[in-house]
Amino acid sequence: MPIKKSKPTRAAWRKIKLFAMDVDGILTDGSLQVASDGTETKTFSIIDGAGLYYLRMAGIDTAWISGRKSGSTSIRADELKIPYLIQGSNDKLGELQAIAAVLDLTPDQIVYMGDDDIDAPAMKWAAIGATVPTAMPPALAAADLVTKSPAGRGAVREICDFILAAHAK
Repeated sequence: MPIKKSKPTRAAWRKIKLFAMDVDGILTDGSLQVASDGTETKTFSIIDGAGLYYLRMAGIDTAWISGRKSGSTSIRADELKIPYLIQGSNDKLGELQAIAAVLDLTPDQIVYMGDDDIDAPAMKWAAIGATVPTAMPPALAAADLVTKSPAGRGAVREICDFILAAHAK
């Protein structure tokens, strides 16, 4: 798999103050179940959710930036108390930069995790760009690391654990 840089160092992980990510294909396996009445469901990993909770407890901000609007995403973000939820935007880089400005952060303080073409610019801009093994070629090319776990099944937790380990006293 193409990697744009060498594996991020512990020092790089220690600087992280924001973990931002796409939703579909990162927090979920990319599947969408639509019932005949039009309702939809998505499957989110409890393991990933626990990692995001641990980040919040450690004072690390999180953001979800999704290209599509979804009630399921809103409900899960609310459950996990995700402070920055943006839906229906394909300008992932612009949204990430806006959140960084609000938090007064520079790219070296940010991890962005995505899996598709529209995520690649944000992945390149952030200090650490992460993706999953099934990502599209532009995201793989933009990634500093590819998780061992698949999307929706612990991939986000891997990134949380890297951040938490670097911040451990």
